[in-house]
Amino acid sequence: MSFGKNPHVAKAEAAEQKATSAKDASSYERAWRDAGRLWERAADRETDDKRRVLYTANAERARASADAPPPEDMPSDPNLN
Repeated sequence: MSFGKNPHVAKAEAAEQKATSAKDASSYERAWRDAGRLWERAADRETDDKRRVLYTANAERARASADAPPPEDMPSDPNLN
């Protein structure tokens, strides 16, 4: 464990990566919502005001991505593959 680093940042970035590589619409939305929650947790733990604002903005962006329709090339039904 490294001291002084916010562990939720790496987790949120991994959740965003998972969202961009999602195979279906439900996992896409779920991953973006998870990323938003993790960015919010990162902001709560942050002591630096600039990073807290950045992490809060990332949380809002992730939630907006979850609410937006998934990309056109993504199947809406995972059982179609």
